[in-house]
Amino acid sequence: MIRLTRAALLGATLLAAPLTLIALPQAAFAQGVTIPTARGEVSVAEHPKTVVAYDIPAIDTLTALGVALAGVPDRLYVSYLDGIDAAPVGTLFEPDLEALAGVNPDLVIVGGRTAAQYDAVSALAPTIDMTIWEDTIGEARSRIKTYGDLFDKQDKATELTADFDAKLEAAKAAVAGKGNALIVLTNGPKVSAYGKGSRFGWIHSALGLPEAYEKLTPETHGDSVSFEFINEVNPDWLIVVDRAVAVGEAASAQTTLDNPLVAQTTAGKTGQIVYLSPTPLYIAGGGYTSVTQTLDEITKAFSQE
Repeated sequence: MIRLTRAALLGATLLAAPLTLIALPQAAFAQGVTIPTARGEVSVAEHPKTVVAYDIPAIDTLTALGVALAGVPDRLYVSYLDGIDAAPVGTLFEPDLEALAGVNPDLVIVGGRTAAQYDAVSALAPTIDMTIWEDTIGEARSRIKTYGDLFDKQDKATELTADFDAKLEAAKAAVAGKGNALIVLTNGPKVSAYGKGSRFGWIHSALGLPEAYEKLTPETHGDSVSFEFINEVNPDWLIVVDRAVAVGEAASAQTTLDNPLVAQTTAGKTGQIVYLSPTPLYIAGGGYTSVTQTLDEITKAFSQE
């Protein structure tokens, strides 16, 4: 397939359009509903019919709301999104501008891994950046209402929000008084730790779960740590995300953490090592189904005697 350049596609669009429609992508934002985005408030035409989404958390929440999508990346990673019937419009990192133009969307949603492509796709259609990062729980909850308003799914959004809040409260109750925790991500033999302010830090901040080590840097990729570090921190709970599984490779976290130094920690001795489902958390973090599934897993793990 020939991939047209952004300039070529834009040029073709302008040549084919009447002069009154040259500013169509920007004009589409002139009236409608004002919604919060990662780039500030934007006015979007209400109830767009042909929608392309490159952001997996957005696809997650939109699917839960019952919003049909016209185009998505060719690979969505999370199994609960496998049934989506939509045209492939590139990858999670690189949009296929020719395929996108063929769909002729009313709205394109980017975010997270695809936010860097905002300028490229916004040349073809009205585009919003719905990246979730700083306040995963707050922003995830807000997105449910935002999408509900935008796509006339207010009743379903109210239902999902109530379920979201109930699961959040259940997880808070489950972790209360159960000790501290260290969140780690394994990538083959490598281990990184995540604290408050990081991509997984909401597990601490939103649930009130104390950090076993409070001086971790809130970096996207976490702080590289050793088994000696884990042993010295001696967490009551070890919460694990296996990146290999998240990106479709063979599981490796249990093999990596099968180490005498890890086994000597309180978490190791008491069997309080929790392996979260990694793909929803790592790929779709902030989506409705991703967050509620993770909350359910935490509630179950911390409720076992």
